[in-house]
Amino acid sequence: MQHDLFHVYTVDQHSLQVLRNLRRFTMDDFAHEYPLCSRLISDLGKPWLLYIAALFHDIAKGRGGDHSELGAADAREFCEQHGLAAEDNELIVWLVRHHLLMSRVAQKQDVADPAVVAAFAAVVGDERHLIALYLLTVADIRGTSPKVWNTWKAQLLEQLFNATRCKLLSNSENLMTRGVIAQRQREAMRLMRYLALPEGAHEKLWQQLDTVYFLRQSAEEIAWHARALQDRIDSRQPVVSARLNPLGAGIEVMVYTHDEAELFLHMVGFFCRAGYSIVDARIHTTAHGYALDTFVLLDLSDRDCDRAMISYIEHELGDRLAHRLPAEAPANGRTPRQVRYFPLQPQVSIRPLVSLEADDNGRLFVLTVVAADRPGLLFIVARELAGHGANLHTAKIATLGERVEDTFLISGGHLEQSASRVRLEADLLRQLQL
Repeated sequence: MQHDLFHVYTVDQHSLQVLRNLRRFTMDDFAHEYPLCSRLISDLGKPWLLYIAALFHDIAKGRGGDHSELGAADAREFCEQHGLAAEDNELIVWLVRHHLLMSRVAQKQDVADPAVVAAFAAVVGDERHLIALYLLTVADIRGTSPKVWNTWKAQLLEQLFNATRCKLLSNSENLMTRGVIAQRQREAMRLMRYLALPEGAHEKLWQQLDTVYFLRQSAEEIAWHARALQDRIDSRQPVVSARLNPLGAGIEVMVYTHDEAELFLHMVGFFCRAGYSIVDARIHTTAHGYALDTFVLLDLSDRDCDRAMISYIEHELGDRLAHRLPAEAPANGRTPRQVRYFPLQPQVSIRPLVSLEADDNGRLFVLTVVAADRPGLLFIVARELAGHGANLHTAKIATLGERVEDTFLISGGHLEQSASRVRLEADLLRQLQL
């Protein structure tokens, strides 16, 4: 029996849950649950192709080897035995082989990066494959556990879907990038007018920001930042603005202050001690040397008091940064909910893994950390990055039951030298094994 804390169902139960979810996409009575999925499955036609892919996507779990490849071979044999058209056969096999791809890209890479979207689009190939993979991915994640699916994951997947769809329909990556930025800026200015910001209130801030910022932030976030920072672009004091996440659970926090070493470490320590888990971090440095960082936080303790915590975060974090208080490690007493409610058997262990590779452009480096979830894990990573002089650009935090898979885009620290990369990997792995 294949069963872990991420998948609370056995493989057969999970497969039936995925089938159920796909079928609900086709039913008018449930169209309100996921309107986009309901529209897409209607446009796709032949929903039974997705049903077959769902039956085979995890069928090879427990055999040893890559279950996606083994399942794809089983699916191909089934389709050939039943005389399916070559086009339908190819789609089913492709879906089984790549059923984890969209989830991995959305949760571990920067879906606002045109290079990430272009690489994903190259694998997908066309709109039909994209729609089918998106529908299967949503149904698959929703079928793993009632608590695994949330609005944050829904947003990431939909953002990747929309960006990839635009890419597939666009002939020029540069044209697509310019168009996305222009549209995002127009929408942000419309929202700023709605917020009654003075005409041109955003101009001084935008002059200090590069195109990467406008690609990573939504129009709504850009307007939020402009409102929080109007007349404070050159502030000598840190600016901390927090709000309820408009897209779902948790809190979104913006921090604007002079950039300095160990800034990320200070913020991670504060959030962890306050009982919050960072699920997303976007790090920007303005042209005039300020850090403009955005975090999405989820409460580790299921407290229903996010609104009450907003003032606390704004005041306490701002005060700590203003007085340059030393970074504090989080307390050791808090344990992840999955481990607290479903304690691991003694023989179950997750061996820490660390990898560091150059990105496709060769300018930045992708650090991947896989480990058992535990209190202060992100603080350990942040401390090692600071100790090695590495600069963080983005962080994607994925907690899958008791397993954590974190991805960081970093630079600096002489990482272009292989010896420096080896030292960082070794030191980080040593800390994770303590």
